[in-house]
Amino acid sequence: VNMWIYIVAIILVLLIIYTFVMYNSFVKLNNKVKEAFSTMDVYLKQRWDLIPNIVEVVKGYADYEKEALNEIIELRSTSYDDMNANDKLMNNEKLAKDITKLMAVMEAYPDLKANEHFMELNNKLVSVENDIANSRKYYNAVIKLFNNKVETFPNNIFAKMFGYKSKDMFAINDSERENIKVEL
Repeated sequence: VNMWIYIVAIILVLLIIYTFVMYNSFVKLNNKVKEAFSTMDVYLKQRWDLIPNIVEVVKGYADYEKEALNEIIELRSTSYDDMNANDKLMNNEKLAKDITKLMAVMEAYPDLKANEHFMELNNKLVSVENDIANSRKYYNAVIKLFNNKVETFPNNIFAKMFGYKSKDMFAINDSERENIKVEL
């Protein structure tokens, strides 16, 4: 009987240790997800703040391209700091689509492409877009690790117990995959 008590006690101690290890690994991965989003968020905010300057420059050249500009202006009317993480991702997907349309429209304006201020803004935007793409890759890689941890057995039992759920990756939407058709 004493031997069974020792065996049960050892099993309980091992289970408690395993629970602590699992909990800590979830916390570490969740913090890594937050860090990856925070890095990407910096670049998304830079793009968010750069867009009004580009819109103002384009307005002077493309008076009749109001629809593309109005979509961006309307989207930008939301305060970036007041959005939660999911809203930031969703609005930036829309903004990326609108930027693609705007860049396609601007190709029709040689004077605009020659404008020094526009070229400077465009170069900054290209740089920020590259940073966003790189940080998106890192963010999605961390999300994949987190989701694998949350969804695999026996981790999924502990994830449920600790309140962790799978997270969405930052993916491009179907409209971003299509070529933009510009009609002037």
